Amino acid sequence: MTIQELDHKLNDPGFQDPKNGDIFYNFFIYQYPAENEYDIREQIKEFKEHLIRPTNYVDVLCLNLFEEFCNYLKTKQLMRRPMLEYQLEKEKTNPDATMSTLVRNAHSEGFIHYLHEHIMAHVNIEDDYRRPYVFVHGIGSMYPYIRTNELLTLYEQYNVTYKYKIIVFYPGHRENNSFRLFGLLPDHHTYRATLLINE
Repeated sequence: MTIQELDHKLNDPGFQDPKNGDIFYNFFIYQYPAENEYDIREQIKEFKEHLIRPTNYVDVLCLNLFEEFCNYLKTKQLMRRPMLEYQLEKEKTNPDATMSTLVRNAHSEGFIHYLHEHIMAHVNIEDDYRRPYVFVHGIGSMYPYIRTNELLTLYEQYNVTYKYKIIVFYPGHRENNSFRLFGLLPDHHTYRATLLINE
């Protein structure tokens, strides 16, 4: 699916209806070459700007997963300091322990709940805008702390499928029944998500 085709799909009133689709899984994955990461991030901003115009009145929540993770770590205290600050310092002397801590926190109930609260605060705003989409990017920056399939699986318990669709921007491609992050790193799991491809 090209950028233009994705733009057309996002502007389709039928696709904008969260109730139109799989009632159990509202995850959609848009794949692109990893070298296009920063172009895609700019494109995401353009999507948001186009969708919020008066012809659409669609307000999109854009989540950079890595930034959200850093913000989450800032809210946690460790040794009377924000965890992020503590881990950045600790990494210089004990990188293995830091890695272990970050992986554990990326998979934690606390982080997933933090994301959920952010999403629900956005979709529950009462005004003239519709909020059918949550764009998630920064997937590559979160490696190796958490993989996409792990994130989506952990989020399932919080997912409110009839309120929004989650569009994951994935820097990689599919090979058979698995995905390759950056086109290099095999992920031996399939995603319970709809792959946005040419129809």
